[in-house]
Amino acid sequence: MPDALFAHPRLAALYDPLEDERPDLEVYAAMVGEFGAARVLDVGCGTGVFALLLAGRGVEVVGVDPALASLEVARGKPGAERVRWVQGDAGALPPLQVDLAVMTGNVAQVFVQDEDWVETLGAVRRALGPGGRFVFETRDPERQAWSGWNREDTYRRVELPGVGVVESWTELLEVRLPLVTFRATYLFAADGARLESESTLRFRTRAEIEESLTRAGFVVDEVRDAPDRPGLEFVFVARPRDQVERPGCRAGDGGAPAP
Repeated sequence: MPDALFAHPRLAALYDPLEDERPDLEVYAAMVGEFGAARVLDVGCGTGVFALLLAGRGVEVVGVDPALASLEVARGKPGAERVRWVQGDAGALPPLQVDLAVMTGNVAQVFVQDEDWVETLGAVRRALGPGGRFVFETRDPERQAWSGWNREDTYRRVELPGVGVVESWTELLEVRLPLVTFRATYLFAADGARLESESTLRFRTRAEIEESLTRAGFVVDEVRDAPDRPGLEFVFVARPRDQVERPGCRAGDGGAPAP
């Protein structure tokens, strides 16, 4: 079940206004161009910011997310008709043939259980067409990102049009690696409402991620640094093993016959 931050209509509507700048999205958009992707699957698309960015540039996009409230926000945005929205996890996807599948915003960490992660990897692999790639990011556990998840470092007070003043902060609840649990709190001055969203993320090591990709039938082409958060995250670029190992093909050529 999605966290309240994404599933509660009042909180989902706040996600974009309260979100910091997202320079990472331009990095991913550049990778869409780098790999020549005309069809993209956005796994965990949330309120549709990245999906709509790509659709506005002529890319055919499918956005999938289990949180209906977030998808309703996405569907209400200008240009939303250009995107095919699917509610559910990646296993709910219809048959697809995309050139690139992406998970931005550390979506990979919400899959706490191994079976959910494996199911997602399998669904992504099935959705990729010839030469398709899978790109996603995840935080490096050695950098302990959770050390800054406290009220002092995360407190914000903003006034939003049509909403009024909203106070928000994050509190770390438990670190029991590989799991980290925290709670986000939101106070609405307009009516005194207090809403909370508790989340648990899984911090997999680079080696664990690579092993899980291999088991799921992927080959890791490379692991990049996150340009907008250098040294803090891994950006994986992978593709289905059967495409790499196809007779007459070689890794790195997108499945084209070798000369």
